[in-house]
Amino acid sequence: MNQYYTEVELEKYTWKLDYSDQVLLMGSCFTENIGAIMEDYKFRTLINPFGISYNPMSVADSLKNLMQKRVYTTDDLFEQAGVWGSFDFHSRYSGCSENDALEKMNGQVERGHEFLKNADYLIITFGTAWVFDLKASGKLVANCHKFPAGDFKRYRLTAGEIVGEFKDLLTALWKFNPKLKILFTISPIRHLKDGANGNQVSKSTLLLAVDRLVNGYGKERCNYFPSYEIVMDELRDYRFYAADLVHLSPLAVEHIWSRFKQAFLTNQVSDLMKKITKIKKAMGHKPFRKDVPQYSDFLMKNLNAIEELTINFPYLNFHEEIQFLETELNGCK
Repeated sequence: MNQYYTEVELEKYTWKLDYSDQVLLMGSCFTENIGAIMEDYKFRTLINPFGISYNPMSVADSLKNLMQKRVYTTDDLFEQAGVWGSFDFHSRYSGCSENDALEKMNGQVERGHEFLKNADYLIITFGTAWVFDLKASGKLVANCHKFPAGDFKRYRLTAGEIVGEFKDLLTALWKFNPKLKILFTISPIRHLKDGANGNQVSKSTLLLAVDRLVNGYGKERCNYFPSYEIVMDELRDYRFYAADLVHLSPLAVEHIWSRFKQAFLTNQVSDLMKKITKIKKAMGHKPFRKDVPQYSDFLMKNLNAIEELTINFPYLNFHEEIQFLETELNGCK
């Protein structure tokens, strides 16, 4: 068979993800792409409790705040056009009042704190080495919330600055949760606002920093997955990009996920994923008629399948599916 692309060789990772593992994913929107797939397959995940963070320093600040279980107050908020937000959080956690915003933000911190304390894996995706400081306070921001560009000082981190920050952070993380395994990735999504060359220099900076961290601490505790290289070498075609020609298409994300599965999932986990997929497909079934015995039998068959899975794998969460099936079943009576 002809080979039409250069395949990125994956190392033989000693880590294997299991459905009993808790996985915290932090970083760029690529994190959310992979996290959403894991969530859909019923893995025990928490994705970006502060929202999307593109640069390493913002990811580091978020993790520190989770460990410290920081309590946000009105002093941490800004008001913009009647909406209250924070430069530490994505706008999805803004609110129509101070109390509304703080309730969302502190709820996320509390949830993230407990999850990180018990997590087995932390997957960190760096998107860019460019950062923004708010001139009024000198504080580095995770999200600019569309404030005027003149309100910020913009500059590029060095690999040394990233390594220095994460050396202290990784030590603190392993003290907070000794069993935690950390997997770094670099987002393949280009930041072309920095220019083509600026984007390459930024990605190179991130790659150098991660390489130094992984080699410095050893692959027993932290490692690297080459999502960036997979796109650059295996998917060199614009058909693997969305309409904006920057973000990845669903096909590209699925390809990276297939390589991730190859690296980190056992055959047993893959077999369980197939059973979960079968149930999820059944949820999308649209019957011609609901008042026939065959539909009731179909619903009961899937309820029984879920019950069997949750007996053997009690950490699987099928709450929504069970609720849907039971509601449908009651409607047939």
